[in-house]
Amino acid sequence: MVNQIVEKVCSGQRIDEQEAADLYHNVSFHELGHLASLKRFEKNPEPVVTYVIDRNINYTNVCISGCKFCAYYCAPEKEGGFVLSFDELGRKIEETKALGGTQILLQGGLHPDLPLEFYEEMLRFIKTFDIHCHGFSPPEIIHFAKLSGLSIRDVLERLISAGLDSIPGGGAEILVDRIREQIAPRKANSDEWLGVMETAHSLGLRTTATMMFGHIESFEDRIQHLSRLRQLQDKTGGFTAFIPWPFQSGNTAIDCRPATAHEYLKVLAISRIFLDNFQNIQASWVTQGYKVAQMALFFGANDFGSTMIEENVVAAAGVSHRLSEKDIRRHIRDAGFEPRQRLMDYSPVM
Repeated sequence: MVNQIVEKVCSGQRIDEQEAADLYHNVSFHELGHLASLKRFEKNPEPVVTYVIDRNINYTNVCISGCKFCAYYCAPEKEGGFVLSFDELGRKIEETKALGGTQILLQGGLHPDLPLEFYEEMLRFIKTFDIHCHGFSPPEIIHFAKLSGLSIRDVLERLISAGLDSIPGGGAEILVDRIREQIAPRKANSDEWLGVMETAHSLGLRTTATMMFGHIESFEDRIQHLSRLRQLQDKTGGFTAFIPWPFQSGNTAIDCRPATAHEYLKVLAISRIFLDNFQNIQASWVTQGYKVAQMALFFGANDFGSTMIEENVVAAAGVSHRLSEKDIRRHIRDAGFEPRQRLMDYSPVM
């Protein structure tokens, strides 16, 4: 039975959820990596590994969601909450551009008091620096819509008009409502998350997709998550990349054993094999470190992600890896690939 599934993968046929589970549980670690690498080179034949220079700017840590997996947020009534000033935002953007950065990854908590006009003004300010703004994950968009009384489409159209260029895939966690109700009961449900992405794609915005795994979900939940992403990608083709990353439990309300590097690489490989309509799969050196990220290049990944000039959310959970552009290029070369800086849409930086 497993041999037939392997033949299916090798011949370019699509596998279903049960076949993905059979591969994960019954194929050897090395064979799974081999299959994922095969699919990677079918999609991206050149021995090139891309990366992007950007900065993850959190414009506020004030959040009403109270997700159990988050160590970064600050409840509105607690001390320590902030909203980044435009002067500070501008300084961070200038530093990013000085390091060759091409985009800003802009995300924040679900602040109860900031109107939609604040985010429009912030986008217009960012665009004065002539830099790509990859901003506002689906839960943020949904939050803006609820506060403003507008539809998702109307909110997105206004943000696009103000300067929004693309949307990150944050807030997906696991796209299974039974899981979401336990770890993030006040956050967008799976249909809402997917609905934002579908609407964004219909308006011409490209987006990424993520999966945070290794907490309370089962392997079947992970596959259901991948299946829902694949279905939407079939419909819109709007996702540029998929980024799976293991949950980091430090300082959070979820106590669990962290996913091992072995488990991470297997999930990455299954993602590459199952998501046959995704061009790019990103390694997560931010959570795994550069050595595991190098291994990921042999388990389906073709992208090394971002230089992460600034990263706060994972660091708040007690995990802190730092790499410069020089480091990233060296690690890619040491793994036997050619490094290439890219933009959000995966076109090369000229």
